[in-house]
Amino acid sequence: MLKAAVFSDSHGNNFPMLEAARASGADVFIHLGDHDRDAVLLRRAFPDKTVYSVCGNCDFDPIAPERLVVHLGPVRALLTHGHLYGVSPWQCDTLAYAAEEIGAQLALFGHTHRAVYEQLGGVTLINPGTAGKGRELTWALVTIFDNGAIACEIKKLA
Repeated sequence: MLKAAVFSDSHGNNFPMLEAARASGADVFIHLGDHDRDAVLLRRAFPDKTVYSVCGNCDFDPIAPERLVVHLGPVRALLTHGHLYGVSPWQCDTLAYAAEEIGAQLALFGHTHRAVYEQLGGVTLINPGTAGKGRELTWALVTIFDNGAIACEIKKLA
């Protein structure tokens, strides 16, 4: 079993994200852009953990790639901010298709500042919401089981 703490759209509001990461018990940390440099803080704070990150549409002179394909336990995952796939609070079809096309069972994205946990075709879509700007600040704790099953809890940031 693998646990991943997933954050997006932190926009430099790092203290709540770092506190949630510290309390999460996660094996892996993922930052999905809009202030991709915030992932550097995760790497510094947790040097013994793996940290994956991608850049977002508000990352000027980004240090992270626009998309990343990784294995989280037995699950192939597409990590992206989402803007390149035209995601909105009501539409994730293009992203689900892109994930399916590369054989990913999981697509993690941000951009909309709204948490999502849903299945579309053979792809689980998870958006942790926003860790930085919005009325409700959230993150996601994603559990990948050894048999490839995926579970997600959307959690509020303090």
